[in-house]
Amino acid sequence: MKIAILGAMEEEITPLLEILKDYNSIKYANNIYYTANYKNHELILAYSKIGKVNSTLSASIMIEKFKAQALLFTGVAGAFNPELEIGDLLYATKLVQYDLDITAFGHPLGFVPGNEIFIKTNEKLNNIALEVAKELNIKLKAGIIATGDEFICDEAKKAKIKKIFNADACEMEGASVALVCDALNTPCFILRAMSDKAGEKAEFDFDEFVVNSAKISANFVLKMCEKL
Repeated sequence: MKIAILGAMEEEITPLLEILKDYNSIKYANNIYYTANYKNHELILAYSKIGKVNSTLSASIMIEKFKAQALLFTGVAGAFNPELEIGDLLYATKLVQYDLDITAFGHPLGFVPGNEIFIKTNEKLNNIALEVAKELNIKLKAGIIATGDEFICDEAKKAKIKKIFNADACEMEGASVALVCDALNTPCFILRAMSDKAGEKAEFDFDEFVVNSAKISANFVLKMCEKL
């Protein structure tokens, strides 16, 4: 099976490459894609660079050019749900673009004609993740993730997004990746390790926890690959 593993930043993919060790690099569309064999699967790995446009491009390439049959996204996010602590793992049951705004025309925030507000992830992959979490004795929580092209470090914005979408966490790529996968009929899984509390100290917390959080996520998705 061909499995895509995507992150937004180099730090989110480096732990995977360090584990795999033997991989090929392919330069394409101003990015680098890595291919490797793992547990009878062919993996396609990349970091998209930050933001919805970059992640949309990379996810599309992984599916259309490299023929990925499933896509696992690994990375970090800011927690909105007060029950989430730094280091906790959250998988998205559904995602929304919180900054998609044509409310001036009477539509709800996050909606454009032709699309649903929320994009669901793959139930089978989510169940595999729960199996992995149980085996690793890791608490894995399910929730709604809000995606937008902004690093949230303002309490007022955080409160607004959380209230409108009942969001548990916020990041900058997940919903766009899920939208691509939905359109191209490719099972999608979005995993985020909480690197900060998406509040006033977000920048400081992010710098301190991003590397460790990425390592946790990388190990987790490789365990998922073993079950596919």
